[in-house]
Amino acid sequence: MKKSLVALAALAVAGVASAQSSVTLFGVVDAAISGYSNKTDATLQVGTINGVPIFGTQSITTSKTALTSSGYNSSRLGFRGTEDLGGGLAASFWLEAGINNDDGTGTATGGGLQFNRRSTVSLSGNFGEVRLGRDYTPTFWNDTVFDPFGTNGVGTNLISTANGYSSAGAASSGFTANNQYSRASNSVGYFLPPNLGGFYGQVMYAFNEKTTFDPGALTTTPVPAINGRAGRYVGGRVGYANGPLDVAAAYGVSTVASNFFVGNTQNLDTFNLGASYDFGVVKLFGEYSNAKIKLDQSAPLTINGVFGVSEPSAQGWLLGATVPVGPGLIRFAYSAVKYKDTLGARNQFFQVFPDPKADKFALGYVHNLSKRTALYATVARINNKDGADLTMGGSPAFYTATNVPTTPKNSTGYDLGIRHAF
Repeated sequence: MKKSLVALAALAVAGVASAQSSVTLFGVVDAAISGYSNKTDATLQVGTINGVPIFGTQSITTSKTALTSSGYNSSRLGFRGTEDLGGGLAASFWLEAGINNDDGTGTATGGGLQFNRRSTVSLSGNFGEVRLGRDYTPTFWNDTVFDPFGTNGVGTNLISTANGYSSAGAASSGFTANNQYSRASNSVGYFLPPNLGGFYGQVMYAFNEKTTFDPGALTTTPVPAINGRAGRYVGGRVGYANGPLDVAAAYGVSTVASNFFVGNTQNLDTFNLGASYDFGVVKLFGEYSNAKIKLDQSAPLTINGVFGVSEPSAQGWLLGATVPVGPGLIRFAYSAVKYKDTLGARNQFFQVFPDPKADKFALGYVHNLSKRTALYATVARINNKDGADLTMGGSPAFYTATNVPTTPKNSTGYDLGIRHAF
């Protein structure tokens, strides 16, 4: 009898295992030698004449060389699987962790290995796919898909930098760092089925998971209780891909801050439109992006004695190309961003200061040794104007000093690396 029970248990386990149609271990290990250099103009005392100090402009450079990861593709370790439920229905999971292979840590806060890149379970069929967990936001896809450098390494476009993917420069230029820029946790997403003649799309809603009070007057005062609306994301993306053409538009709203007692909510509204066309000998890329902080408030506010509220924004553009050359690929991108109303309401109404802006040139080459292994090199330069201070991700900050006027000028960088995928 015991042998029969053991046999039945073995058959049950075998049946469960056979229903699991695929489980895959996958990953990328990408390492590079990277160099960064940032130039700042500082007004310093250069001498004296008859005891009177003489001031002049001096260029000061901060630089760093490092062994980095993810210069071409993001380093990661992941597991994914699919179970065929029959009748065209399937269940899937995807667990993907970012890794810093230069020091062996994870990319999540604290350095441990966490599934911070993607952590989802989904159900798919003829209706499309419903996906739950941590996933890419719809508005991020255009920034990375239509970037010849895929928002990796020193070639990452300035649209991505300004929108919060790289916090260096994004907040200090007067805009905002957005922790839901590339991914949103606690999300529910829906994807259209792939058999719509080239049309594709997705929508996402991410819960903020904050406690609310009814009646609202009982809301407790300590943060984050008063920030009850922050953390929510809602967005969507629709596109068309057929042959050499791919074009898509996306829109999303991320609640970045709120205050119940003051009665205001800050939303980061993002719209972008991107396209690519593959001519064979060259593939062209383009994107336009507009991100704006919108403030919903119960009463008008006054900033610096000026009636009204500044709503800072960042407009961005990208033009790029890839050119296949034998086993390799030449990559080029020009991107630019212009901030507006980042210096407060006084600038918004009277235009006292010019709007900060920056542009970036990036050039790279990828040499494929095989389908999984590649060598790559990338160089890039950012030119800042009118107070913008954007830098390469991972680079040192611009020089600053107390009571010394400084002006960020340019940031340069390079990546020399190897990527292996498995």
